[in-house]
Amino acid sequence: MKTLVEKEVEHLIIGSAIMGTGGGGDPEEGLNILKNDLEKGGKLTIASLEEVADDSLIVCPYFCGSIAPTKRKRKTVVFKDPMTVAFKRIERYLKKKISAAVAVELGGSNTAIALHVASTMGLPLIDGDYIGRAAPEIQQSSANIFDVPLLPCVAVSDVGDVIIIDRYADLDEYEEIVRSLSVIAGDLAVVDTPISGSVAKKVVIKGTVSKCMEVGKVVEEANMAERDPIPELVRCLNGVPVFKGVVKKYGWEDRGGFLYGEATYEGTEEWKGHELKIWIKNENIIAWRDGEVVVTAPDAICVVNEKGYAITNAELKEGMTAVVIGAEAPKVWLTPKGLELFGPKHFGFSFDYTPIRK
Repeated sequence: MKTLVEKEVEHLIIGSAIMGTGGGGDPEEGLNILKNDLEKGGKLTIASLEEVADDSLIVCPYFCGSIAPTKRKRKTVVFKDPMTVAFKRIERYLKKKISAAVAVELGGSNTAIALHVASTMGLPLIDGDYIGRAAPEIQQSSANIFDVPLLPCVAVSDVGDVIIIDRYADLDEYEEIVRSLSVIAGDLAVVDTPISGSVAKKVVIKGTVSKCMEVGKVVEEANMAERDPIPELVRCLNGVPVFKGVVKKYGWEDRGGFLYGEATYEGTEEWKGHELKIWIKNENIIAWRDGEVVVTAPDAICVVNEKGYAITNAELKEGMTAVVIGAEAPKVWLTPKGLELFGPKHFGFSFDYTPIRK
């Protein structure tokens, strides 16, 4: 196990925000939460799956809701830390002590919140997640590829709602139930996917938390040495340079618990005279260059500024200069079941997934 110091926490948030592919929550908020934990003497501990006993209980804490920067009229706050409430409720429901938490995805806030609640409960966070990037829907969990149940689920809002879901008709219905609750109550703290250590070793995508720390370190050290961080970031991600340009147009709407949008980039430097469009559902899902598809989910579309730091779709604005990097998805997502859950056709497009290097 590894207990993180402040600099490692900073690297984690930088890297997880990049792998958040435009979503994954607010990295500034995530960093503040974890720094506050450290200031209070909390231990932020990362454990490999090999360090977890086969009969241990592992759960997945995350926030569900739109990432749109839309102001909501809020009711009186009942739970200041709804995620911890949800964590304790599922432990009570299962009548078994939880041994560790695992992040649902990589992102500036959702990775941080999983580490925060684990620390609050005196537990480690597993070095891994269920996606290998961020994704908009509950369907995009590697547990679903292996037909591992996500239930029971405990969902808690800060205004006092506590909901236990014991059964669902199918995955689409589960997504709709949880998403509709988030629309009613705002960001919803969810704890689900209670699994044993032996199952986790099969379904969790390993080593992604430490990879985020590596990515964040590469970006920060390049900037401190006044080197161009972009080539080093591309190498660290084993990625592909897709575009550099200025945001010419960005339109979005907050609908049904998601930020839907499209960003259009006008090329600069070697991309001058070219155009890139990205379709967004919370995260960056499909990219077209000059009208031709160049990257699709489940591959990652990472949008960063010239210093290599992530630009989330909540903060993206017209006039910004951005660099777009593609990176291949973990192999589990490139299986027929993975592509069914996270490929272009899942989002309503008519074309199939094409590997980014093609």
